Amino acid sequence: MQHCVTAALWDVPGRGTSARAPRITQYHWRPEARARYGHGPFPPSPQLFDLLAPDLSARALAFLLATAFIAALARGFSGFGAALIFLPLAATVVDPKIASPLLLITDAVLAVGFIPSAFRTADKREVGIMGLGAAIGIPLGTVLLIRTDPLIIRWAVVVLAASMLTLLMSGWRYRGRPTPPFTFGVGAFAGVCSGAAQVGGPAVIAYWLGSTKAAVIIRASIILYFAISTAIAIVSYLVGGVLTVTVLKLALVVAPVYGLGLFIGARLFGVADESFFRRICYALIAVAIVISLPVLDGVIR
Repeated sequence: MQHCVTAALWDVPGRGTSARAPRITQYHWRPEARARYGHGPFPPSPQLFDLLAPDLSARALAFLLATAFIAALARGFSGFGAALIFLPLAATVVDPKIASPLLLITDAVLAVGFIPSAFRTADKREVGIMGLGAAIGIPLGTVLLIRTDPLIIRWAVVVLAASMLTLLMSGWRYRGRPTPPFTFGVGAFAGVCSGAAQVGGPAVIAYWLGSTKAAVIIRASIILYFAISTAIAIVSYLVGGVLTVTVLKLALVVAPVYGLGLFIGARLFGVADESFFRRICYALIAVAIVISLPVLDGVIR
């Protein structure tokens, strides 16, 4: 009996069965499956561009990857400049609400290995005070990023990047005696810049490089502060809805290129003249600022 039922339902040509097997098509799917996969007989296979923002073209992706590589190359060699290069340029092809968390999460993942050593060496008290300031400033900067028109954010990134570049090139360092209120204030200011555009680093660097502490302590303090501010920014971006699945998917594409730039930049540190390369970094930042000017939309892009 079971054999007869099976033969009636699943007819195989040439076996003498009288009923033809029903053909399974998309019309037998549940409505939600048809809505998801369209009207073809099979669900579409995943493509590379499924990882990207919907409006990101192949040309824009190539530009974004090249920008990430150059920014990481500068950071790997000199320890700074990634945000000042990446953010102004990346914001010309993706929304600043994507560019800022993209750099944050990419750089955070690749910098985790530096934290244990920095924690052992850093001035934890001073880092903690500055971190408290960042805990106030970063959410404020995130609110600005979320609620401000993208064009205004682009102009703000250009102005901030130009200001920070001027600060770096001037060689100015804070020579006064560090006090808790001033340290807190630097952290808060840097936090606002980081939350809005990830460009708060130069203010922190200029403050601590003027310290009389040993260079190894200063470097460790800077690394530890950035680790704390990054953690605060990740939470702030998550709460604000800026750190999205789209950003995480795009980070999977950008991270390998960014990591390669960091590696090559770090290797160049031992074979190239530092002062010469720093001047190159300054020039790259300046070029990035000029290219990213919104008034040049449609002219060079």
